Amino acid sequence: MGKVFALKSLSKRFGSVLANDRVSLDLHQGEVLALLGENGSGKTTLMNMLFGHYLPDSGTIDVADHDGVLQPMPLGQPQIALAKGIGMVHQHFTLAENLNALENIMMGTERLTALRWQTAAGRDKLNRIMDETGLRAPLDVTVGRLSVGERQRIEILKALYRDVRILVLDEPTAVLTPQEADALFENIHTMAAAGLSVIFISHKLREVLSFSQRIVVLRQGINVGELITKQTNEAEIANLMVGSGVLLAARDDVTPGETVLKIDRAGVSGYSKRDTLQDLSLEARAHEILGIAGVSGNGQTGLAGLIAGLKRPVTGSIAVDGQTIARPSPKKMLKAGVGRIPEDRHQEGIIGTMSLADNLVIEQLDDPAVQRFGILRKTEIKSAAQQRCVDYDVRGPGINAEARLFSGGNIQKMILARVFEQNPKLILANQPTRGLDMGASAEVRRRLLEARQRGAAVVLISDDLDEVLALSDRILVMHDGQLTQAETRDRAAIGLLMAGTTT
Repeated sequence: MGKVFALKSLSKRFGSVLANDRVSLDLHQGEVLALLGENGSGKTTLMNMLFGHYLPDSGTIDVADHDGVLQPMPLGQPQIALAKGIGMVHQHFTLAENLNALENIMMGTERLTALRWQTAAGRDKLNRIMDETGLRAPLDVTVGRLSVGERQRIEILKALYRDVRILVLDEPTAVLTPQEADALFENIHTMAAAGLSVIFISHKLREVLSFSQRIVVLRQGINVGELITKQTNEAEIANLMVGSGVLLAARDDVTPGETVLKIDRAGVSGYSKRDTLQDLSLEARAHEILGIAGVSGNGQTGLAGLIAGLKRPVTGSIAVDGQTIARPSPKKMLKAGVGRIPEDRHQEGIIGTMSLADNLVIEQLDDPAVQRFGILRKTEIKSAAQQRCVDYDVRGPGINAEARLFSGGNIQKMILARVFEQNPKLILANQPTRGLDMGASAEVRRRLLEARQRGAAVVLISDDLDEVLALSDRILVMHDGQLTQAETRDRAAIGLLMAGTTT
């Protein structure tokens, strides 16, 4: 099969940051290519230049015409990219929830001055596309009532409706169950067999190895290598992404100890399903990582808020180390020995305008080592901060710089230092590696396993099922505010529980 496009020596700079440095990349008709790289490696920037969202500083893009001949494409113009048959589906959906699927798909393809849309013709075309690709969506149902997997299919159908020949998918399975992800890639392969060319950005090596044909790796804005999928493995890919060996910590067998956290038939009210719980119970024990698997938005926010003391149970109770916490608050949970790694490190984990050093001690203001007679001991605080930056490899503009100036990975390392240095009895790890690159993720996982070995109980809440399977001693699945014990570590069986069914 011939090439459908060729990117030649593309470079893009944002201020002093060189996002892409003379990157060249091509794609063949009917090929499924995985584009990999750590955070900030330039993957999305490169694809945004292909789609016309960004104008390259230098370089060219050639796209095949309908005769298969590569022709130069004008740059920085999305409407021309669409006309050339290039479509891009972003990780975060861009759908109007008050419109049905058909209206969302047709939006932008009809004239604004039209008195009525050609919905009958649009429906006929979509039915043909769905028959050809296997992608199915309820066209007459309001998007707000659809599942995440159905919304993902609508986004892809929206691109196919515009007759794209090249489809770019940015983290397409980030919010899908394993079954939905596998079904999506089966549909992609059906479309590729019919001639569609696909690039997908992903950090999940299992799906990269299972579903791609070729892999391109970016590191620090440079194309550092291409691999034939069937000839490589996870270790080789990881080394190419990071530039050195990544040591993935292994979970050793440890006998669980006494119950550290006990939630008994707790109810938590919230503004939405994301933070509402009813009659929820669980126990987490010392020397144990209790994994909470599930698709985001099924009550994980409410559970995390309850454990952190941010939410109070309207029914039931919560106890730490055998002591019931009456009217829980963040301060009470900290004093009870709970360490918190929050889901949103920027909004909940730091005060961005405070220094890194002050953020490191913000949960220890009652400690005499931090303050004396209400006056902060600045020398001791800075000395401890310097040491923790060394111990946890926190890199950035220095301990006196505002925390907001540090990268996400280094903010997460700072939070780890703040939590683990207190030797908590219980650690709430809520999406601890979300948005982190491979090296930072490996460090987070190693620290969690060390804490488990030391005797802490860890409650791991993660949308990443591979992470839950790798780290957890016991797994509960959360769906619609309820918890179900996973009796097996089989991905398919857990995926069914995540979808709310056992059959």
